Amino acid sequence: MQTDLLETFLDLVDSRSFSRSAERLGVTQSTVSARVVALETALGTRLFDRSRAGTALTAEGVKFESHARALRHGWAEARRAVQPGAGQSLRIGIQTDLAAARIGDWVAGFRARLPGVAFYIEPDYSNQMCEDLLRGSLDFAVMFSPRAQADLHFTTLGEVRYRMVSSDTDRRAGLLAERCIRAAYSPAFEDQHRQLLPELQQAPLAAGQNAAVAGLLASLGGAGFVLEETAAALIAGQGFRAVADVPVITQPVYAALHLRHRTSPLHRRLLRSVQRHFAPR
Repeated sequence: MQTDLLETFLDLVDSRSFSRSAERLGVTQSTVSARVVALETALGTRLFDRSRAGTALTAEGVKFESHARALRHGWAEARRAVQPGAGQSLRIGIQTDLAAARIGDWVAGFRARLPGVAFYIEPDYSNQMCEDLLRGSLDFAVMFSPRAQADLHFTTLGEVRYRMVSSDTDRRAGLLAERCIRAAYSPAFEDQHRQLLPELQQAPLAAGQNAAVAGLLASLGGAGFVLEETAAALIAGQGFRAVADVPVITQPVYAALHLRHRTSPLHRRLLRSVQRHFAPR
């Protein structure tokens, strides 16, 4: 199986840029293009449209995305299953913003509590993780936006905090919409942002990932909400300031699993492991 075709496709789904995916995958842009052509040829359809505005999935590409994720996971599971001493495995999804800073500590906790279990970890977004839990391609997930489904069970874990920083000012009065990057981390976050700063809703740039907002701020300057630990790094190393009179926005975090796993001792131990990281200190 040519898993590099799937990996390239899924990276492009995230990056929407052939050059950015080439950099992230450590290959040339022509290699990325060749892999996409090979996959499109095998499927008999176009998966991406390229224009000056960027790279976008076609309708067929949107349909293929969930299958590509399932194929990638299935191949990883197949490889693991045929290895000597293969045992039980769990497939865990983690909200992209949470994974960036916390995945190491969390996985260390999982392995300490479940030493005989192999883990497949995939950072993703809430809607996709809900779909994967329903399909059975994920066993457990930590996410921002629970989606009401009869077969899914959600537990509130706690919250993470996003702080507004700016390269221009430390006061709300000095913020300009044209110099702001509007963060769209979840529907709940967007609602809070809209109520808190209605004058900034016409910002020309928006992004739904902490790393993307931080990268845009570092390159372009301006203002935007980032995770508190990211804000501290921007303030310490890149000359940004906290916008003192703009409150922190809190984002609730939830654990999710299929109802059939609600009473499973294995899944309950996973839940306790994650809850420990949100316990008051």
